[in-house]
Amino acid sequence: MAATRKDSVVILIHCKDRKGIVARVSGFIHDFGGNILDSDHHTDEETNDFLMRMEFATEGLQIPPDEISAAFAPIAKVFEMRYEVHHSSHRTRVGMLVSKQDHCLADLLQRHRRDELHIDIPVIISNHDTCAEWAHLFKIPFVILPVTKETKPQQEQQVVSTLKSHRAELVVMARYMQILSADFLAQIGCPVINIHHSFLPAFIGANPYRQAYERGVKIIGATAHYATQDLDEGPIIEQDVIRVGHRDTVDDLVRKGRDLEEIVLARAVRRHIEHRVLVYGKKTVVFD
Repeated sequence: MAATRKDSVVILIHCKDRKGIVARVSGFIHDFGGNILDSDHHTDEETNDFLMRMEFATEGLQIPPDEISAAFAPIAKVFEMRYEVHHSSHRTRVGMLVSKQDHCLADLLQRHRRDELHIDIPVIISNHDTCAEWAHLFKIPFVILPVTKETKPQQEQQVVSTLKSHRAELVVMARYMQILSADFLAQIGCPVINIHHSFLPAFIGANPYRQAYERGVKIIGATAHYATQDLDEGPIIEQDVIRVGHRDTVDDLVRKGRDLEEIVLARAVRRHIEHRVLVYGKKTVVFD
């Protein structure tokens, strides 16, 4: 059983660096009787971008949590901040996209059932019926939307409509073997996390394990990133690697890679829903 979560609020901040930001944000929380639970920040010295995550308890807070964002706005204006306020009690609604391979989906569903991930999964969408049994086992609606090259625009509209009707706040491509169009990403209105079976930027596109085998690599990896209109080039959230040798076949690489894909995707989803990721430009800061 998961440990009881202490109710808290997270503020994510992105602005240009200047003196006094940490003191002013800390003072804001202190002024309302808040107790800081965790604080971290980073300055990119090349771009002068300042990125910060601060989490504080709601117990004893002298302002309703729903009013924090508006109360913080004057400070944000002074420092020209882009900021977000998130409440830990909120369960992120995650829409799942999957094709035929079920390992990442099954792993996330089991973590969800054990309450390791503070999420709700209102729908699983697939272009095949292969993973339907997992949805039935976990009692989650399963929507099959087949796609061909000719029907892709119409199918994407159906996917968007289905995700919006289930109020998805995050979309996870759990080995969904379709390239999402720029129109899809513009319409969906929430972040999309993809798991790529390669240590990006190496071996982008299809069949990375075959590419890795033919190059005789000594490590293989997996990468979870935010999906953008540029294939496999979105901001990276999480990566990991495992060693392979000359005796490993392509099937061995695929088997070992599946283990990595599950772990890397789960870590990425966790860091996103815990509001530990800030994107700036093509990069991310991920606060541990």
